[in-house]
Amino acid sequence: MEQSELRTRMLAGVDARTYNLDVAGVRTRVIEAGNGPPLVLQHGAIECGGIMWTPVIAALARRHRVVVPDAPGLGESEPVDRLDIEAFERWFDAFLNEAHLERPALVAHSLFGSMAARYVARGSDRLGQLVIYGAPGVGPYRLPRRLRYVAIRFAVRPTPRNAERFDRFALLDLDATRQRDPQWYQAFDTYNLAQARRRHVKKTMNRLIADQTKPIGAAALSGISIPVALLWGRHDRMVPLAIGEAAARDHGWPLHVIDDAAHAPHIEAPESLVATLTTLLNDHPRAGTVSS
Repeated sequence: MEQSELRTRMLAGVDARTYNLDVAGVRTRVIEAGNGPPLVLQHGAIECGGIMWTPVIAALARRHRVVVPDAPGLGESEPVDRLDIEAFERWFDAFLNEAHLERPALVAHSLFGSMAARYVARGSDRLGQLVIYGAPGVGPYRLPRRLRYVAIRFAVRPTPRNAERFDRFALLDLDATRQRDPQWYQAFDTYNLAQARRRHVKKTMNRLIADQTKPIGAAALSGISIPVALLWGRHDRMVPLAIGEAAARDHGWPLHVIDDAAHAPHIEAPESLVATLTTLLNDHPRAGTVSS
C-alpha cells in the first residue's frame, strides 16, 4: 500500500486538510483542522511525524484551530542537514510566520517536548503557552536499559517484530490500544515501519536522541517567562513520571497526569488526553490573553 494511502486511512473521518508549506526552504507537511484559538501539536521523535496525533485532532478542533506540522526529516517533511536547536528555531519561527500563527499554544511531545523547552528557554516570545508532554530534557534523564535495547533493535532492523517490541515498551497495553481502532492502528504501524527504513529519517532520529535526551539547565528552565504546564502518562516507561514530578516541584509548573496510559496517551487514551488538555488550556490562559 502506498504511503499516501496509509496517511489517508489514518485521517479517515477527520475533517482536516493537508498541505505543504515552504518553511525556511524546507518543504513541510501540515495537517490543519478547526477554528478558534490556535493550537500547535508537535509530535515527538517518531518516524511517521504529526499524523500520530489523528486520534485527538477532531475533538480538539471543536474548540481550536489545530495545526500539526511534520518536523524536518520526519513524516513527509524534507530533512535539514542537522536538526539541532538552532535549526529547529529557524524552522519553527518560519513555520509560525508561514502558517499565520500568532502566539499559539504549543503541545510538544517527548524529544520535541525537550526541543520546545529549549526553544522557549532561549527567550522566544512567539508562543502564548507551552505544554511539555512526556519530555526527558526537563530533568536528569538516563535512557532506560530496556528502551535502549528495543530502540537499537528497531533502528538497525525495522521489522514488524522489532516494531512490536518497541510498541510494547512504549504503550501500557498494546493489544488494548490496537483494539480501540484496528484499522487506524494497522495503517499507523505500517506507515511508521516504512518511514523507519528511510535513510534521512534514521539520521534525524539519531540526532534527536543524541541531543534531546540531555538535560536542560535548571536556570534556563526557571527563566521561561510564558505559562508552562506538564502532561504525562502515569505508567510512562520511556520517560518516567518522576521526571515530570521533579520538574513540577523545581519550577512550579502544574503537572497533569493521564491514568491508564504510558508514553502516548493521545493514542492510548485519547478521550482522557482531550479532556485534560481542554481543562489545562482553559485554566492556564495563554500569555497576552485575559481569562474570562
